[in-house]
Amino acid sequence: MKRIQEKNRAIVTVLSFALIPLTGFATDVYLPSLPSMTSDLHVSSAAIQASLLIFLVSAGISQLFVGSLLDSFGRYRLSTAALLIFSLASFAIALTHNIYMVYLMRAVHGITVATIVVAKRAYFLDTFKGEKLKHYTSLFSIIWATAPIIAPFIGGYLQQSFGWQANFYFLGGLTLVILVLDLLFGGESLSEFQPFHIKTITGVYGSMIKTTDFSLGLVMIALSYSMLMVFGMTSPFIIEHVYHHSPVVTGYSALLSGVALMLGGVISKSILSKPLEAKIPVAIGLQFIFVIAMLAVSHFYASNIYTLLAFVMLLNITAGFIFNNLFSYSLGRFSKNGGIVSGLTGGSLFVLTSFLSYGVVNTLAIKNQELLGLAYLVFILLNVVVFTLFQKARYGVESKKSLLPEAEAAA
Repeated sequence: MKRIQEKNRAIVTVLSFALIPLTGFATDVYLPSLPSMTSDLHVSSAAIQASLLIFLVSAGISQLFVGSLLDSFGRYRLSTAALLIFSLASFAIALTHNIYMVYLMRAVHGITVATIVVAKRAYFLDTFKGEKLKHYTSLFSIIWATAPIIAPFIGGYLQQSFGWQANFYFLGGLTLVILVLDLLFGGESLSEFQPFHIKTITGVYGSMIKTTDFSLGLVMIALSYSMLMVFGMTSPFIIEHVYHHSPVVTGYSALLSGVALMLGGVISKSILSKPLEAKIPVAIGLQFIFVIAMLAVSHFYASNIYTLLAFVMLLNITAGFIFNNLFSYSLGRFSKNGGIVSGLTGGSLFVLTSFLSYGVVNTLAIKNQELLGLAYLVFILLNVVVFTLFQKARYGVESKKSLLPEAEAAA
């Protein structure tokens, strides 16, 4: 079996970081193209938005299970195969004009992205320990935020210059390049393979899910990320149809939204040592103030792209702050089962986010700033409730950091 050579360790670490935002790239790069795809494929906006839902659900469900496969059969072979399949699926979408083929390939995207991203997150759990591991896991959401910054910006220009298909050619070409580099420099990072026993693995999953603070932390992560997804799903139609701007402007707007998310993560990392109970309530309180102001402006004054982006950026900074804190907390909760906890954390995030965001978008039929603000208010109020329960559960298990000694030993 090909192992990672020590001289290539730095390159492998960079490649692993480069693939962590792949999930975001696979959604955000074609956000400026949603109206164009609606027209070109002769389907409704809801039908095109469903391609996002299919991707997120397939990626989420796959992550729930792929972690155990990666712990048993290794990271390298599965992730390199997934990179190749993802690339081929991207080219297939670019070449089709059938919405059902798009749906099928987006499901393939979800499964392969799950394998790639969970494997690369698990690489860090395999390789680093202690404060260094905490440092890297706290960087995950910051690195992840590069996708909503860069991808729509690139996608807007690709859409304007070449059409929506160029976004998927870009995804296919990008992953092919990384695949070649991974084959040249990469290798297996897992040193101790876990036996693939369904009963034992199911027990580990069950024990994790039953850990209340862990599960509630996942819900808070999903609520925070849903704020970004709702903006991504609705902003192309608001910006291009209501405010009458081009897809390039949609790309710039998504870039600013992503910058805000990353800024929240950077602020979070700078005060990582502060206790959660001292900083999360402040972030939620600020969110509540911002969303009330957003609703007031949209109701009593005329909204425009500038008011929209100002409030979205403020809300995304606080959402990124909350996300980074809880994501790092969740990943560090069960470090002995790196593949499983990585998959369960990421999988739960996408499954919950997909239903929360798609459900709110279609229930409220968001077509303007006021309705978008109302969607944000729903997420914020839910976060207040969940964080209250999270704190109670966390205090209840403070004396025992891991509830899985027997399951972890068996696995």
